[in-house]
Amino acid sequence: MPVDLQTPLTYFKGVGPSRAAMLAAKGLEIVEDLINYFPFRYEDRSNLKPIARLAPGELATVIAEVRSAKVAGLRRRNLGLFEAEFTDSSRGVILGKWFHGAYLADRLTPGTRVALFGKIEFDTYRGELQMMHPETEILTADEDDQEFQLHTGRIVQVYEAVSKVNTRALRVLIHRILEDLPPLEDRLPERIRQALHLPTRTEAIRASHFPPAGTPVAMLNDFRSPAQFRLIFEEFFWLECGLEIKRRRARMMPGIEFQLTERVREQIKTLLPFRPTGAQKRVLKEIADDMAHPSPMNRLLQGDVGSGKTIVAAEAAVIAVENGYQVAVLAPTEILAQQHYLSLTPLFRKIGYVTAPLTGSSAAREKLKIKEMLRAGMIPVAIGTHALLEKDVEFAKLGLVIIDEQHRFGVMQRLELVRKGVTPDVLVMTATPIPRTLAMTLYGDLDISVIDELPPGRKPIVTKHFTSDHIERVWSAVLGEIRTGRQAYVVYPVIEESETQAMKAAQAMYEHLSREVFPDIPVALLHGRLPAAEKESAMDAFKNGRTKILVSTTVIEVGVDVPNATVMVIEQAERFGLSQLHQLRGRVGRGGEQSYCFLVTEKLNDAGKERIRTLVESQDGFHIAEMDLKLRGPGEFFGTKQSGMPALRIANILRDPDILSAARHEARAFVEHPPSQEDFTAAVTYIKDHWQRRYALVQVG
Repeated sequence: MPVDLQTPLTYFKGVGPSRAAMLAAKGLEIVEDLINYFPFRYEDRSNLKPIARLAPGELATVIAEVRSAKVAGLRRRNLGLFEAEFTDSSRGVILGKWFHGAYLADRLTPGTRVALFGKIEFDTYRGELQMMHPETEILTADEDDQEFQLHTGRIVQVYEAVSKVNTRALRVLIHRILEDLPPLEDRLPERIRQALHLPTRTEAIRASHFPPAGTPVAMLNDFRSPAQFRLIFEEFFWLECGLEIKRRRARMMPGIEFQLTERVREQIKTLLPFRPTGAQKRVLKEIADDMAHPSPMNRLLQGDVGSGKTIVAAEAAVIAVENGYQVAVLAPTEILAQQHYLSLTPLFRKIGYVTAPLTGSSAAREKLKIKEMLRAGMIPVAIGTHALLEKDVEFAKLGLVIIDEQHRFGVMQRLELVRKGVTPDVLVMTATPIPRTLAMTLYGDLDISVIDELPPGRKPIVTKHFTSDHIERVWSAVLGEIRTGRQAYVVYPVIEESETQAMKAAQAMYEHLSREVFPDIPVALLHGRLPAAEKESAMDAFKNGRTKILVSTTVIEVGVDVPNATVMVIEQAERFGLSQLHQLRGRVGRGGEQSYCFLVTEKLNDAGKERIRTLVESQDGFHIAEMDLKLRGPGEFFGTKQSGMPALRIANILRDPDILSAARHEARAFVEHPPSQEDFTAAVTYIKDHWQRRYALVQVG
């Protein structure tokens, strides 16, 4: 039967029900999925030599037969050294060695024909040539067989295995598919292909899976061959086209044209508790200009910890309320929602606004009353968690939606709140600084404002690293600060002990600190599983200075503002990501006094050392975010699958910023000046049919 992009993989030889299920679990169900499953590495196995002609120092491929094999000594150290001797028709002998290789004993039995690829070394002790941890492939075909030639004697692609479907099986399956697949339709605009001298899509896919002889392996592994460039560019091009079309459509939608009257300005002045920074003024103007525009605002507000994002959001709320509209403030956790309620209520009370909290733990009777008042338009500002998204929560006239730490929400959750109004303005905030390249890709359909200036008088936080065996020095420093009237946080990564996680727990350490280390000092405990009333009580006691030390999990990561707290102790700091450590550090340094952050670690690997070093040396949230992104990659940067990261197949925003920039330029030019209306309509249809599943993730409203 004819093969096309939609053909199920089960139709191909070698894919039975078991393999089909394994592939489907990875999202590989049809031909299109698999031809877009690209190699992550390439090996030059074209140097195919008889063993007798090998020389130490060269990379080579050898076709040989196992002569003998054994698991060698060193068992006391549990190294499981597996050794096999190989020979070929040249009568040469080469030794293969694998530490922890006992699993090979059943595969590399005497008489088995194998392709070996690796660096040739000389074993001076035994006087033999050897390969340490060579790549191996069991050969079941003749050397003249085409399938055999896929795996050796050429540049060979290496795929990430899919369950038990190894790279060899994937190589064979993809080769069969590409042999049967007719030329693919090329949707990339012809003008762009010609201007950039790009190969066709069919040529690019074939050459990425099976590179032509002579292609430099270094270029392939840098993902800069002409074929790879074409595919990376295309992926970024359609992504940027989709974002640009969304941005333009959003600007064409009818929205609320908020009036910036003199009363609005006076109310904002009354609201402000301090003189705003230049950055806050600039960002407020960007937001106010958006709100005055007749199309809906979709703006991302970025700012480092303590930069004053909340006060800017409050000013935006004043514009909406003074125009007769309601405001919804959505936070991801009850702690953060409570903090917003406690900080915004006194501000809004000064100008006569009623605020109401709505969270999952609110009493049923209280919830019912608040919902009725919202429906009647009696509450101008509602502050809450996912409870605001419930179907029976209705607003009389919702005009502005403010979403804090928005990457913690799923796309549909955000849309649910936005749909409670008639195209309300949307302001999303994050205290996690997002590197520019990532922000432009992740939030390309949003306008971005950045508060890049801290309030005056803030001193840099002194950050120090201690190993756990020097913890007494940390407690001594904490005690010194408390004796001068200050307060301290102590943060732990988990709540309770378990057999599988042998680490200090906040509960256990709270008892240890309050009874043994600081028996005469008031210590409180805060974690996510406490009842709401206890959480509120713990925070109130700390804010009012009755409690001097707050032992907590990461529920205090964002939104907590206690200017008198000058010490942050982070236990087992190696368990946190860089951005999270920076967020926690930002809980102190909010007053005029010198503040300190003590990072206490137990076991540090190389990546952990790099994280700690970066935090000790830098206070710049954007530099820290860049380092975090490099260390963890974009997929883990936010720690949530709902963060909106586009599912890129071959492009990589860290590795390919130059191609991303070129693609963005071409995409904007194409959307602004398409060759014809027919071309533009075809592009929109193509994005909708082939890319919407991925691009919808980037949508906010």
